[in-house]
Amino acid sequence: MSVPSADVQQELAASSTPAALFRELSPTRRREVFFQLPETVQRALIEDMSLWNLQQFVRRLDPDEATDVLGLAPEETQETILQRLDVDRREKVEFLLEFSPESAAGLMHLEYIIVDKNRRFDEVARRVRRQQERTGEFPTVFVTDGDTLLGELPGLALSEQRSEAIVDYVEEVPTVRYDSADTDVVEVFRANPERSVAVLDDDGSILGVIYAGDLLRVIEEEVSETLYEFTGVQEEESVLDGPLAKIRHRYKWLIINLGTAFLAAAVVGLFEATIAAFTLLAVYMPVVAGMGGNAGTQSMAVTVRGIALGQVSISTGGRVIANEVVAGAANGAITGLLVAVIASVFNQSPLLGLVLGVSMVLNLVIAGFFGTLIPLLLSRIGKDPATSATIFITTATDVLGFFIFLGLAKFVLGI
Repeated sequence: MSVPSADVQQELAASSTPAALFRELSPTRRREVFFQLPETVQRALIEDMSLWNLQQFVRRLDPDEATDVLGLAPEETQETILQRLDVDRREKVEFLLEFSPESAAGLMHLEYIIVDKNRRFDEVARRVRRQQERTGEFPTVFVTDGDTLLGELPGLALSEQRSEAIVDYVEEVPTVRYDSADTDVVEVFRANPERSVAVLDDDGSILGVIYAGDLLRVIEEEVSETLYEFTGVQEEESVLDGPLAKIRHRYKWLIINLGTAFLAAAVVGLFEATIAAFTLLAVYMPVVAGMGGNAGTQSMAVTVRGIALGQVSISTGGRVIANEVVAGAANGAITGLLVAVIASVFNQSPLLGLVLGVSMVLNLVIAGFFGTLIPLLLSRIGKDPATSATIFITTATDVLGFFIFLGLAKFVLGI
C-alpha cells in the first residue's frame, strides 16, 4: 500500500537529505508528490538532487512540467540538464524558459498543430496521428486562413471519416497574449468555460495552448493568497515550514497587532473603577468585541470582493456603506436581544441586559461602517485592502466597542 502523499511531503520537508527519500518513490509518485510541494521545499529538493537524478526526473516530464522544475534550479544546473536532453525536448524547454511562469506563456503547452482552412479531414487526421505517435499527446488543431487564426477544430469532428474540407466545422477559440498575467487567463476561462485558449505572439501568431486543468494551480494560489492576506500571513509561508521560518514570517504582523491591543486595553483602563464595581462587565466584554470583529470581517470580505470585481469604489460606495450599516443594526438588534435575555435571566440584571443589547447594536453598526469604508479608502490610496484592512477594522470595533459598552454601563448602572 502506498504512503499517503501528505506523509511523504512532511517527510521531505523535514529531511536534511530529501533527495534520498525522493529516489525511493516510483517515477509516477515522484511527479505527483513534487508538484504538490511548496516552492521552498521544491527548491531544497532540487538543490539536494544530483545532476543525474535531476536529469532522470526531468526527462519523464512533459515539456511544460520540465520547465517548471528547471525554472527553480540555478542557471548553471539548467544549462547542464538542458544539454543532456534530446534535441526536441531541449528546444521546447528552452523556449518555455524564456517566459515568466506567472504569464500566459508560462502556462501554455506546445502540443498543437496549425492547418489551413481548406485542408480535408483525412489530411488533418493523418497529421494528428503522426503528432500523437511522436509525442504521446493528442494535439490541439488550430485552423488558420493564411496568417489569421480562425479557431479550433474539435477532436470529436476528427473521429468521423470524412473527405470534405474542415472549414465548416471550425469553432471559435478565445485568445490571450503571451505576456498576459495568469490571473487574466483565469478570467478568460471563466468567460469561456470548457474551452481551450490560444496563446498569441505580438504579431498574432500562435505560440501555444492552455487548457482549463492548467489553471488549477493558479486558482488554488489565488485562494490561498486571499486567506493569507486576511490573516496577515506571508504568501511564502507553507504548512511544511519549520518553526524558525514561521517565526520570521509572522512576528512583524503580531507586533502590529500587539500595538492595537494596547490601544484597546488603554480604553478599558479608563473604566477600571466601573469594572471593579461590577465584575460581570468583564465577562461580557469579549462577547461585544468578538461580535463586532466578526461582523466587520464579513463586511470587509464583501467589500473587497466588490472592489476586485469593479462593482464599487470610494466615489460610488455611499449606498454600499448605508446597506452595511442598516444590516449591522438589524443583526445587532437580533444578537443584542439574545444576549440581553441571557444576561437578564442568568445574571438577574435587566439593566445589564439593556446595556449589552444597545452596545451590540451600536458595535455592529460601527463594524458595518468601518468594515466597508476602510477597504474603500485603502483601495483609493493604492493599498491592498485585503492585506491591510483587517487590523484597522478590528481596532475600530475593539476600541469603540469597549468604549460604548463600558461607557453605557457606567451611565445606566450608575457606577
